[in-house]
Amino acid sequence: MLAVAPPPPAERQHLIAQARSALLSLKPEPSPLAIEPWIVRSWQRCLANGHQPAQPLAFNMVSAPAVQRTADQHAALLQAARPVLAQLTRAIAGMHYFALLTDARGVVIEVQGAVDRNDPRAHAIGRVGIDLSEAAVGTTAIGAALAELQPVWLHRGEHFFEVNSGYSCAGAPLFGTHGQCVGMLDLTGVDVPERPELRHLVARSARAIEDALLLQLPHALLLRINWPGSTLGGEGNGLMALDAEGTVVGTNSMARQLVPQPLRDPGVPVHCSDLLALPWPLLFDAAQRQPAAPMDLPLWSGLRLQGLAQRNTATRHGVGVRTPLPLPHAAPAVPVPSGPAPLRAAEAALIRQAVQNARGNVAEAARALGISRATVYRKLGAPKGHGTAKI
Repeated sequence: MLAVAPPPPAERQHLIAQARSALLSLKPEPSPLAIEPWIVRSWQRCLANGHQPAQPLAFNMVSAPAVQRTADQHAALLQAARPVLAQLTRAIAGMHYFALLTDARGVVIEVQGAVDRNDPRAHAIGRVGIDLSEAAVGTTAIGAALAELQPVWLHRGEHFFEVNSGYSCAGAPLFGTHGQCVGMLDLTGVDVPERPELRHLVARSARAIEDALLLQLPHALLLRINWPGSTLGGEGNGLMALDAEGTVVGTNSMARQLVPQPLRDPGVPVHCSDLLALPWPLLFDAAQRQPAAPMDLPLWSGLRLQGLAQRNTATRHGVGVRTPLPLPHAAPAVPVPSGPAPLRAAEAALIRQAVQNARGNVAEAARALGISRATVYRKLGAPKGHGTAKI
């Protein structure tokens, strides 16, 4: 099937105008050649909120205390974003675009780039504290990216309000280390030629901010993951940060795509052994090797990834002494190896004995120990089965 070439700029503006007329007159939905479906959805939300395209528009700032609270709340995001924004604005220098960073509500928390303060349209939006949400200013890349949670490109007449028809903007949502939307990144120009390729640039920059946000977390080990044959160590890798016990403290968007996350209640941590079908201490062992080399990472689904384990030398969160498991009330005496045996061996012996007492029923052994079934598998480094195990 042949791809349909986009119409020339002048013709596209005419098609956009036709689409707006069709929507406002309640005719059939616009042609997909003219505008994308998410723009139609945004226009429809604006109409549902009682807005009209020709009405005047005010760009309102939130209060100064609210601006300060927002800056304090997003200190980590700002720290992660500023170096990326500096690189981004160098890439677009001379194009008359500038960069905006907003929180998840659409309030601007950072501005970088060449904002023409002599142009009231640029000055109106290029200020920290301006509310650029869809509810406040209609269809923009900011509101659309936050509503659709995907990278977008918006040009001139695709904005809902007519007073915004001089803007062209690309936007991408920003996701936190546990997959929640924490804000968005926007590139905006005034009376500029259409540059839809900026959607890719802003999406790439947004991923770089997410990676930097993840690397700020205290962690003991960083696991870079990708499909076999991919290059590990550069951009585009999945990133998984682990603490000294192998608990996942955060992931980036690529890691969440590569490794399906188990269903769990909010705030409940996930252990890497719930995601990877291998004894988790092997990751820390691999990180000790020099030179560092990729390792095979089997998933519980049967698929395989490759990974590169890297110790975090920037903090003091190394692999420390592990907390022993609580003894069950009626646990039999378990022989503990004499001498300076690792605590891990004593834990494994205790769990192994409990599984034997339960005749191989891992779920029953886990209940007796007061721990989860996943912890039983993790501590023994055994593959997950259907409730029984051979010890």
